[in-house]
Amino acid sequence: MAVVNMLDAKSRLSRLVQAVESGEEEEIVIARNGKPAARLVPIAAKPDVSKRIGIAKGKFVVPDDIDGCNDEIAKLFYGEDE
Repeated sequence: MAVVNMLDAKSRLSRLVQAVESGEEEEIVIARNGKPAARLVPIAAKPDVSKRIGIAKGKFVVPDDIDGCNDEIAKLFYGEDE
């Protein structure tokens, strides 16, 4: 963990961000008057959700009469009066 003072951080911000982005530094602490004030860390990569579509394909079979009980289910949700 590198510690840099505020003035250094202002003048070397691009290089500090590059170091954190590339993994050269896990985190960089920015100090004001010798006391830690902020931490520069990389943003976690977003998970690749494009592969989620169809993830269950072939894992189960949907019966042809899946909608056969819709009226009964609606009564359970909305009551007998509906």
